[in-house]
Amino acid sequence: MSDVLVIIPTYNEKENIEAIIKAVFQQQKAFDILVVDDSSPDGTGQIVSNLQGEFADRLFLEERQGKNGLGTAYIHGFKWAIEKKYDYIIEMDADFSHNPEDLIRLYNACKIEGADLSIGSRYSKGVNVVNWPMKRVLLSYFASKYVRFITRMPIHDTTAGFVCYKRKVLETIQLDKIKFVGYAFQIEMKFKAWKHLFKIKEVSVIFTDRT
Repeated sequence: MSDVLVIIPTYNEKENIEAIIKAVFQQQKAFDILVVDDSSPDGTGQIVSNLQGEFADRLFLEERQGKNGLGTAYIHGFKWAIEKKYDYIIEMDADFSHNPEDLIRLYNACKIEGADLSIGSRYSKGVNVVNWPMKRVLLSYFASKYVRFITRMPIHDTTAGFVCYKRKVLETIQLDKIKFVGYAFQIEMKFKAWKHLFKIKEVSVIFTDRT
């Protein structure tokens, strides 16, 4: 068992799921993976189930009934990770918008550099987004600026979904009281961690639109 779990929520990701799982397992650091699948009609869950024989004790699958939203999928995964006593828990998309090679950088920011929460940030050093239309880049960038201004959080990428948590952060935040289930979920999680005075570090990454 690794000390870190990568949670990948899925809904109709059959084109990407096997490739992203193998890419994570090819990293020099050993990561475990939990896929939280919302009953994907395209068979994503079955693909993961088939791979479990190849990656015994490293690849786990939780299948939920119905499409219930990104936030609830992550909370389901967080509770699972806490129960299994993982020290570090990472959120990651299935579509390669988050580079598996950056996993170790998020992990090291917490494990070695002492952060309680590390964020794969698109905006901490300029704008690092590939293959997005300019309108979408500007909307995302200024949305994060607006959230930063309103909340006073010292975070450049408030909506980032590539995040590493120490377990104590998730144990402290009352997960059952998280209100948002869409992308605002990412803002709420960071805000609550910041209000609890946890140390937050942004790690500059390049975000590539889904492949």
